[in-house]
Amino acid sequence: MRSLFLHAPNRRRPRVMLERMLALVDDDTPADGPEGPVAVLERRLAGLLGKESALFFPSGTMAQQAALRVHADRRGRRTFAAHPQTHLDVWEEQGYNAVHGLTLRRAGDPYELMTAKDLAAAVGEPPAAVVWELPQRDLGGLLPEWDDLCEQTALVRAAGAATHLDGARLWEAQSYYRRPFDEIAALFDTVYVSLYKSLQGVRGAVLASDAATVNVAAVWRQRLGGGIGDAWPLALAALVHLDTLADRMPAYREHAIAVAAAINADGAARAHPDPPQTPLFHVHLPADRRAVEQAGQEILAEHGIQLWGRVRSASEPGRCAFEVTVGENAMEFSPDEVVALIHDVLARVARGRP
Repeated sequence: MRSLFLHAPNRRRPRVMLERMLALVDDDTPADGPEGPVAVLERRLAGLLGKESALFFPSGTMAQQAALRVHADRRGRRTFAAHPQTHLDVWEEQGYNAVHGLTLRRAGDPYELMTAKDLAAAVGEPPAAVVWELPQRDLGGLLPEWDDLCEQTALVRAAGAATHLDGARLWEAQSYYRRPFDEIAALFDTVYVSLYKSLQGVRGAVLASDAATVNVAAVWRQRLGGGIGDAWPLALAALVHLDTLADRMPAYREHAIAVAAAINADGAARAHPDPPQTPLFHVHLPADRRAVEQAGQEILAEHGIQLWGRVRSASEPGRCAFEVTVGENAMEFSPDEVVALIHDVLARVARGRP
């Protein structure tokens, strides 16, 4: 099978992943302790991000809830601010409220990046924290320009709120900013990174901050059921690509730009942003979601090619979109082949119309 989808199973089969993990260990590698994979990963990511300490979590959802809870308790405020399409609200069942009694104040327009003006309005009633998702996945991987981001974080800190980075895809963001990871992370009091998105591990997350904050977050990890033993396989899977990912990400971004340019030059579909800022972008199709899903299933069955993980409907009737995140999977597809596959999808949709 071939796939444009980053998390397709062709590179994530158990034997393939286990063989990569085994290459990092020998008979003397401990399962836990200061030299175990979890501790090594925590130290490596703390160093990469320029933070005093880092803590493994079994999920990013738990890591971000713990971070926001610490900020809220420390400041005696129960509100945090974020973009209306923040992952915490759209994809995490509003756990911040159900579990911790926190309230989200939405800052800005759902279809545009958050701005300093939006945040100035949001911090009029000071929140405990403000969350930035870099890049903004549901906006096609958009990022604020560096000076804008610096202005926003400075404004929030001046209002007495904490700054938190949803850096699930921080490696993609770094390919645009082209600044050291620790310089980006320095804008934020707490930073979460995913172990299975860019890093292509199994599952898990790491939260990085100062030692005092991480120590309190560790208490919340235990309360939330995340203080699991034998987490070494999750940490080891993340370590596989930690040394190589940053070097590959610029090539992924350039390929994303080339694919998006070919799509937009052709005109049958539209890639957004144009050009992509990161290896992540959206492809918008002039067709109904269900018909597109059916066409994709047919192409997979006939040719063994997976085009997406999910197709999303659009606010405009008769349109839909899917996400492309360029990694090793998508590097196997030339821009012209992607355009041809989009034409195949649309032709199948047209044939299926009454």
